[in-house]
Amino acid sequence: MDNTYITELVEEITRLKSKKELRNFLVGILTPKELAEIPTRLQIVKMLKKGIPQHTIAAKLGVGVATVTRGSKEISKGNFSSNWR
Repeated sequence: MDNTYITELVEEITRLKSKKELRNFLVGILTPKELAEIPTRLQIVKMLKKGIPQHTIAAKLGVGVATVTRGSKEISKGNFSSNWR
């Protein structure tokens, strides 16, 4: 994916002024499936940061272990700030 598009997406999101605007933006731009996947991926990262085993996370959230492993790899790359809960 072109980094320019990602930068533009980030710029558009940061212009939003409220949680309601952000929610409406996400509902408008994402398919229902994509909208369901993003919060699940957030939960994966949160659970990994709490030290929950990957297989437990996969079973609890109904995702593949590979999806959880991807989140783990991104954490090891430092792609999530330390203030995430």
